[in-house]
Amino acid sequence: MLIFNHKEQTQTETETLVEELLDREYHLVLYNDDVNTFDHVIDTLVRVCDHTYEQAEQCAIIVHYKGKCDVKSGTYKTLEPMCTALLNADLSAEIE
Repeated sequence: MLIFNHKEQTQTETETLVEELLDREYHLVLYNDDVNTFDHVIDTLVRVCDHTYEQAEQCAIIVHYKGKCDVKSGTYKTLEPMCTALLNADLSAEIE
């Protein structure tokens, strides 16, 4: 005979869903603005996202012409402090 505890099952299912959401791949998106210079954007991406200078420069150009660019992918937990640092550097960014 198999006995289920509904509360334990619901809690386990909820924990599993939360883990899946936290572990799925997200994208850190940088948006264009008319305020920041290319140099500031590039320097910030190198410092915050661990980009090479060339990667950061390419992202800055894409943002300028396309309006936005995925600058990093990863778990929400990894991207959240990077997004905060970009925002603190007066850049426009969000995690999608």
